[in-house]
Amino acid sequence: MEESKPGKFKRELGLLDGTMLVVGSMIGSGIFIVSADIARQVGAAGWLILIWVVSGLITMIAALSYSELSSMFPNAGGQYVYLKEAYNKLIAFLYGWSFFAVIQTGTIAAVGVGFSKFAAYLYSPLSDENVLYELGAFKLNAAQIVSIVTIILLTYVNSRGVKNSKILQTVLTIIKILSLFGLIIFGFILAAEADVWNANWSNAWTSRAFDSQSGSWIPIGGTALLTGISAAMVGSLFSSDAWVGVTFIAGEIKNPKRNVGLSLFFGTLIVTVIYIFANLMYLAVIPFQEIATAKSDRVAVVASQYTFGDMGTIIIALMIMISTFACNNGLIMAGARVYYSMAKDGLFLKKAAEINKEGVPEWALWIQCFWASALCLTGKYGDLLDFVIIIVLIFYILTIYGIFILTKKMPEAARPYKAFGYPLLPLVYIVVAVAICAGLLLTKFSTCGWGVLIMFTGIPVYFLTKQKE
Repeated sequence: MEESKPGKFKRELGLLDGTMLVVGSMIGSGIFIVSADIARQVGAAGWLILIWVVSGLITMIAALSYSELSSMFPNAGGQYVYLKEAYNKLIAFLYGWSFFAVIQTGTIAAVGVGFSKFAAYLYSPLSDENVLYELGAFKLNAAQIVSIVTIILLTYVNSRGVKNSKILQTVLTIIKILSLFGLIIFGFILAAEADVWNANWSNAWTSRAFDSQSGSWIPIGGTALLTGISAAMVGSLFSSDAWVGVTFIAGEIKNPKRNVGLSLFFGTLIVTVIYIFANLMYLAVIPFQEIATAKSDRVAVVASQYTFGDMGTIIIALMIMISTFACNNGLIMAGARVYYSMAKDGLFLKKAAEINKEGVPEWALWIQCFWASALCLTGKYGDLLDFVIIIVLIFYILTIYGIFILTKKMPEAARPYKAFGYPLLPLVYIVVAVAICAGLLLTKFSTCGWGVLIMFTGIPVYFLTKQKE
C-alpha cells in the first residue's frame, strides 16, 4: 500500500484518537492551580466562574472556526498551512518561528517540569531543591533531569510510529478524564458544604483584588477590574489552549475533512465542561479565601484534602503526573508536524522534512526534543508561559481573520464544514481576543512585550533563510 512506504504519513488516527489528542493536550496542570490566581485577581465566585465560561466559549468558537480551515486544507502542518494559504510564507514563518522558539517547546518544557514537581511529592529526591551539579550561576537539579528524561522518552515513543503514541495518548487521556470527573463527583458528594457554597456565592459579583503583602482584599472596579480580568484570563486561556494540535496531524487522520473538525468540537466541549464543573466543585468545597491563598496555588490539592483527607495530596500528585505526561505526549506528537511543513517549504532545517519508515518526521521530533530540553535547563520556562499566550492569541486572530480572506480568495474551494456562526461568531472572537491582547500589553508589557519581540525577530531570520534558498 502507498501509505506503508517510507516517506509517507500513515492515516491511523480515528475520531476517538483525534478527540483524545485535543483533550489530552489541553488538560495539563492548569486546571489544578490557575484558579487561585484568578481568585486573587477578581475576588468573587461569580467572576471566577464567568472567566472560565468565557474562556471556554471563545476557545470553542475558535476551534469551530478552525473546522472550516481543516476541511479545506486537510494536510500536515495545520495552522501553519492555513496562514500560508490566507496570507503568505512570511506570516506563516513567523508563526512557525514563534511556535518553535517559545509556544510549543516552552510549553513542553513547562509541562515536563510540572510532571517532575508533582513526582517529588511521591519521592522527595526528585525535587528541584535537590541540586546535582553547580557551575557558577548555573544549577542542575533533579526536577530538570526528570523533566528532560520524560521529554526524551515520549519523543522516542513518538519516533517509533503514530500507532504507539496514539494508544498511549488515548489510554492516558481516558484515565485523566475519569480521574477528573471522579474528583469532581466525590468532591460534591463527600466534601461539599452548604455553608461554604452559600458563603462563596453571597457576594458573587463584589470585585476585589488580593494584596499578598498585607493579606487583605482591596475593592476594585472600572479600569482596575478590566485589568484584573485581563490578567486572570491568561491562566484560563492558557489552560484551554493546545486544542489546535489536532490540525497539525491532519495528514495522519482518517477522513480528515470530517474528523478533524469533529475532534475539535468534541474535545473543546469536553474540556470546557470539565473546567467549569471543577471550579464549581472548588467553590462547594473550599472557602474562597483558601482558594485565593492555596499554597503554591495548588487549589486541587486543597480540594482533594477536604475530600480524601491525608491521601488527597498523593491522589492529586498521581492525577497531575498522568495529566502532564499525556499532555506532553500530545504536544510532542503534534508539534513536530509544523516543523515538517516548514522544512518542506524550505523554511526550517532540511532534515525535518524527512519521514522515517514508521511514517513520522523523526528528525523534527528530535530537534524539538533538543530545544525543549534546553529550555528545561534555563529555568526560564515560567517567564515563557507568562508571555506565550499573547503570541498564541495574535496568531489565532490572524488565522480566524484568514477565513474572511479565503472566502474572497478561494470562493469556489470545497468547504465540507463552515465556520460556526460565520461571520458573527468569528468576528466576536477576533474582537474579544484583540481586547485581551491590548489589556495584556497595557498591564504586562514587561513580559508580553518580550513575547511580541521574539515573534518579530523571526523577520530577519526569514529573509536570511530565503537568501540561502
